Amino acid sequence: MNYDIIIGLEIHAELNTKSKMFCSCLNKSDYLQPNTNVCPVCLGHPGTLPVPNKSAIKKTILSSLALNCQINQETKFDRKNYFYPDLPKGYQISQYDKPFGNDGYLEFDNERIEIERIHLEEDTGKIFHDKDGEKTLIDFNRAGTPLLEMVTKPTIKDALQAKLFCQNFQKVLRYLNISSADMEKGEMRCEANVSLQKKDAWKYEDGEIKAKKGKKLNHKVEVKNINSFKALEKAINFEIKRQSELLDKNLEIVAETRGWQEKRGETISQRKKETAADYRYFKEPDIPGFYIEDEKILNIKKQLIELSMDKKKRFINQYGIKPESADILVSDKLLADFYEKTVSELGAWIEAEGDKYARQEKKLAQTAANWINGGLIKHLKANKKTAKDLIITAENMAELISLVWQGKINSNIAQDILSIMYKKGGDPSDIMDDLGLEQIDSGQELDKVIIRIIEENKKQVKEYQSGKLAVIKYLIGQVMAATKGKANPKIVREVLEEKLKTDK
Repeated sequence: MNYDIIIGLEIHAELNTKSKMFCSCLNKSDYLQPNTNVCPVCLGHPGTLPVPNKSAIKKTILSSLALNCQINQETKFDRKNYFYPDLPKGYQISQYDKPFGNDGYLEFDNERIEIERIHLEEDTGKIFHDKDGEKTLIDFNRAGTPLLEMVTKPTIKDALQAKLFCQNFQKVLRYLNISSADMEKGEMRCEANVSLQKKDAWKYEDGEIKAKKGKKLNHKVEVKNINSFKALEKAINFEIKRQSELLDKNLEIVAETRGWQEKRGETISQRKKETAADYRYFKEPDIPGFYIEDEKILNIKKQLIELSMDKKKRFINQYGIKPESADILVSDKLLADFYEKTVSELGAWIEAEGDKYARQEKKLAQTAANWINGGLIKHLKANKKTAKDLIITAENMAELISLVWQGKINSNIAQDILSIMYKKGGDPSDIMDDLGLEQIDSGQELDKVIIRIIEENKKQVKEYQSGKLAVIKYLIGQVMAATKGKANPKIVREVLEEKLKTDK
């Protein structure tokens, strides 16, 4: 490509406070009859006065601290003036020149994305159009919901990096219990500002893209209506292709807002792009400015915890697990906690066993990650559940893994036990004993089965003895079927090889 790609993101997240941003209505717009969770304040009736939500302010400051922002101690709310049918007052209470946080960054996978600002505002209502386009309905239940907005600086280089940033930002919100940030439910919405510039025409200075002397910048385009990480990546890539084709033809890029159309796989023009001057910002006259004291900031800072990016690094270094395994585990804080407790239980088991399993901690840690990321998550996804719904204890999960590690059960039997544990809970040893699932390692019973299989499969035995060694897999399979999967495949192979050598 002959152009540099420059991307900035604007991400809105609904905060999970008990009440709305400026009134006492419940912060709960879903599953309610339209226009039932409203009051004169959030409907913008004349003469009503907004009262800021203290919890929303604290959550916004907490997210700013987590993202390494400077906190503006002297701050205020502003009026952002524009008309849209879902905006009850005809303006939005937001923040302009004094946001709660600015000049931060988010680091992940050795990447650092700079953050311009984090501010707090109120959400709008929802608009619904009927299929025929004849009617437009408005539900104001969501109007007044506390809405955090995070704006990056234009330092994102491609669509994949934009997607990864959004995914990591979502984890920050969830780890800190600031927002559920479910994109499918509209609790987190992403907008991308995309521009393409000739390589010698621009420079990055003071957090902004500026034209070099004698050069002219191409306009940026804002892309809205993005409701998934996959859609974000596709929309940005489409816009890069669209703009590059226009520039190749020496056509101008129009400064506009475009909407992503998922079914068509393209962006379409919606309106010309507004500027800050169009919104006519001024200080919100009904809410006095306020000062955030050092002590309050320190108290909020105490709520910071280890975030997913740091947890991933620690899991890799401390437990020696693969980066892709760590990625899955830290995607959900409760899942990461469950994994750590499981590894801790396995550590206690190794210690109790003495030297028998010495220096196997990291192998067991990776095995635990494989079982949780594989079998356990498979059950959760199949039932559309998350780690918070688990009834399996970390102690029992560790015991199941230790049973496999000791060779008392094989992986197939372990999967059957895990399925029972997922549905009903319980101790894996008890389930194994009750169902008679303990693995057959040796003894007369296994000898009898192997001898019978050899007798019943003389053709395959001769093939093996004549040099077709791969046939032994068939014979092992027959033994496993005869023992209903309870035999130890490794032992079966050893006994089979010994007997076939003797019988030759």
